[in-house]
Amino acid sequence: MQNQENFMRLGKLLCTLAFTTLASGLATLAPAHAQRYPTKPIRLIIPYSPGGGNDVIARPIAAKLGEQLGQAVVVENKPGAQAIIGVEFVAKAAPDGYTLLVAPSGPMTINPAIYKKLSYAPAKDFAPVSLMGEFPLVLAVNSKLGVGTVSELLGYLKANPIKANYAASASPFQLASELFAQRAGASFVHIPFKGSGDSVNAVVSGEVTMTLSDAGPIAGQVKGGALKALAVTSAKPHPTFPGVPTLIEAGYPDLEITLFSGIVAPAGTAPDIVKRLAGEIAGIVALPEIRERLASVGITAVSSTPEAYAQRIERDIARWTAVAKAANISAD
Repeated sequence: MQNQENFMRLGKLLCTLAFTTLASGLATLAPAHAQRYPTKPIRLIIPYSPGGGNDVIARPIAAKLGEQLGQAVVVENKPGAQAIIGVEFVAKAAPDGYTLLVAPSGPMTINPAIYKKLSYAPAKDFAPVSLMGEFPLVLAVNSKLGVGTVSELLGYLKANPIKANYAASASPFQLASELFAQRAGASFVHIPFKGSGDSVNAVVSGEVTMTLSDAGPIAGQVKGGALKALAVTSAKPHPTFPGVPTLIEAGYPDLEITLFSGIVAPAGTAPDIVKRLAGEIAGIVALPEIRERLASVGITAVSSTPEAYAQRIERDIARWTAVAKAANISAD
């Protein structure tokens, strides 16, 4: 009888040990997966041409990310069709963490707002990793126009309706300009250009009255005196444009516009890989050298959790969809 009891106790002990070992193995499985990653170079796809704002943000961060991970992060530009070509490429890539996408406001939140049919869905086809940077826009006019405030500009355009136009090189700038027009109770004609630099030059030459664009190409022209910056779209004054009020300060209390750039992976990428990448990016964008480099062109280095990035995308899609509908803006 005693031997039978001892045998039963031994059996229970062995079962407990086996269960504990199995649970321990399962608990360490996911971290081990992240620890093994990466074992080869990573491709970071930018869905725009070289030299643009997303290059400015992504390339220094990619270099640091490669150092942190111990594998090269190779930046590749795949432009075309309002960034759709590059975005589709990553959406169809294997969800193994070795093909990532630089995912700014344009393809993530503007395209879904204006395209009746889009070959990808941000919420379905991608796993957000982290933001890398965000930036406001700047409302600028030719210095010779003789207006110094937003209200003076609107008064001028009301008196000269033939001059009520703006230059915009991409859908984010167009929708931002239309949002400003809607809040101001005005109507502006969109004059399209290929790049932000072209839009700014059109205002400098007097071909177009105004532009609401990213700070990079505007800052030098403002400093040189060719352009007058009337407002920035951030919640607070921007250090690149001292003395320039925000649109909120100019009388539009709910008119804050901040565009972003971040990194996403194909949907289905292992959560531990996404979490590791997000952690690495958070550390990189906190580096003074990265922050200073981006700040020099009007970009604020920021990071986020994957969950916060997903929420930002969802919120901005809703906002820009409403703007596009009100302005009757759509694309095939």
